[in-house]
Amino acid sequence: MQYLIWLLIGVLIFFGAHIAFVIVYFLFVFIASLFINTKKEYNKDSKFYRFLLWSSTGVGLKVLRVRLNLVDFDKIPEGKQMLFVCNHRSNYDPIISWYALRKNQPSFISKEANFHVPFYGRIIRRCCFMAIDRENARNAMGTIERASNLLKDNEVSVAVYPEGTRSKRLVLLKFHSGVFKIAQKANVPVVVLTIQGTEKISKNYPWRKTVVTIKAVEVLSAEHVKETKTADISEEARELIAKDLEENKL
Repeated sequence: MQYLIWLLIGVLIFFGAHIAFVIVYFLFVFIASLFINTKKEYNKDSKFYRFLLWSSTGVGLKVLRVRLNLVDFDKIPEGKQMLFVCNHRSNYDPIISWYALRKNQPSFISKEANFHVPFYGRIIRRCCFMAIDRENARNAMGTIERASNLLKDNEVSVAVYPEGTRSKRLVLLKFHSGVFKIAQKANVPVVVLTIQGTEKISKNYPWRKTVVTIKAVEVLSAEHVKETKTADISEEARELIAKDLEENKL
């Protein structure tokens, strides 16, 4: 009986220490985020805030019981910046994707509301994430220009969801071809990805783990992207994603 009591105490101490660590760590992340100017557009990536972004996401994924299944990531070119495009199913998509692609330092183009999320909105701003105004074509073009300049300067890779919004019904939406101008202007390859499983996280948690599969479907070379119309590149990328989702439905 005494042995069981000490075992129980040991288990409580173990889990208590882990919970305390998580609380203290996220408190540190919160305090660090307060030093970021929310009125400024940053064009230099911060290694410190990248580390905070990745490490805190890694902790969050463990808490959410998410396991990543990365398929054909050896297709992704090394030593260069690129444009990542992917289907969009859940609010978890960018969080999981920036962690899975952390070696490539992706900065996402996202809606303005995401930059007002407590402390994370500040951190992604410092990591050169960009807000896009979907209602104003001129402002949207300014974001595309900024993204291409970040690629030209070899500062970060850029990631975007060409559907423009998440598909709640898991049906691939029409692509906005303008985002492919980013790759054309910067003369970089386009990496076509698919993501599946993120839509199950909220339903599974906390009772079951969720496996999220991210697949590198194809890499469209910089030369091919440069000499092809954006509408045609958009259609090609969409067909690749649609085909892979259909053939490898989870």
